[in-house]
Amino acid sequence: MHHHGENFPVKKIATSLPGILLLEPSVFGDDRGFFLESYNQRTFTELGIPEPFVQDNHSYSERNVIRGLHYQIRQPQGKLVRAIAGEILDVALDLRRSSPTFGKWESFKLSGENKHILWIPRGFAHGFRVASQTAHVLYKATDFYAPEHERTVAWNDPALNIDWKLDDWQLDGEPRVSAIVSSKDQRGVPFQQAEKFE
Repeated sequence: MHHHGENFPVKKIATSLPGILLLEPSVFGDDRGFFLESYNQRTFTELGIPEPFVQDNHSYSERNVIRGLHYQIRQPQGKLVRAIAGEILDVALDLRRSSPTFGKWESFKLSGENKHILWIPRGFAHGFRVASQTAHVLYKATDFYAPEHERTVAWNDPALNIDWKLDDWQLDGEPRVSAIVSSKDQRGVPFQQAEKFE
């Protein structure tokens, strides 16, 4: 459909966590709209993501919904995440004991506008907060969802002190910081107690 020539179709943006890749796909736009390749096995293998993906998920949420921080202790999933409409603050937390950034997190702004794609390999917990009125999040996973292996780290663990940027909007002059969190996610455990990866 499109010949990319010498231009590599995806640009890598540096992150502070080894293994995490923030990707900016080439967008071909004109007055009709735009076209982009959100996944290409050959391109992604060259980027260092050779894993096959076995499941695609679509998540819709409203403003200030926080989902996470999730991971599977067995059948861990690598995830390729993007927001196709709206904007999210996406957070990855390093749970690999052997990693130099063990216990560190980084956040990324993913939106329908910037079209950035985030690769989160196995060994991380993942979560996001919706920053726009609503957001559609699409992600590919390298292993199947396994509820019995799913674990949740508390999104608001003071030891992690994740900045979800919740106080960035006001209603009637009052800052609103009310995160909307499922009862399951409210039972997330502190980082200290969470099961880790080697």
